[in-house]
Amino acid sequence: MKNVLVFGATNSKESINKQLALWAGNQLENVNVSTLDLNDYEMPIYSIDKEGASGIPKEVEVFKAEIAKADAIIISFAEHNGNYTVAYKNIFDWVSRSTREVYQNKPVFVLASSPGPGGAKSVLNIATSSLPYAAADVKGSFSLPSYHNNFTVEEGIKEGALNEQFQSEFKKFKEAILVSESV
Repeated sequence: MKNVLVFGATNSKESINKQLALWAGNQLENVNVSTLDLNDYEMPIYSIDKEGASGIPKEVEVFKAEIAKADAIIISFAEHNGNYTVAYKNIFDWVSRSTREVYQNKPVFVLASSPGPGGAKSVLNIATSSLPYAAADVKGSFSLPSYHNNFTVEEGIKEGALNEQFQSEFKKFKEAILVSESV
């Protein structure tokens, strides 16, 4: 059985992106879904001086081990000022100092959502274009606008056209998991 790691790229405890990522993971059948909480990986703000003085924090190896255990990954990005959250970016910066292959060539499905009509599309575009440089095999992406109007944990994506778009993109990810299973 495949192991799928899901997380919201934020340290907000009540994150809509954590909820969306977990919901997406639960749409998969016959897989083990595990979650990762960025709050478990708090580290000093990355700087070359801190790395030189103290080395790479132990949390980096723990994060890499969680990625290694996964056969596939679902990430939902929160957007801060049109970009990654500071929590995610700091973890990514530290991990990328240890390895450029942060996502270890795993299939990755990329989501983003926001309370507003933009659906965090800026950060989604950044993620889908930059994650391949960190060895993420991006197999689909989806932006959910107006989260509170279009989604509930119980119902999922409520708006028909948005749900169809999600299902179309998510199908690519599901197929990638199946292909990697048969290899």
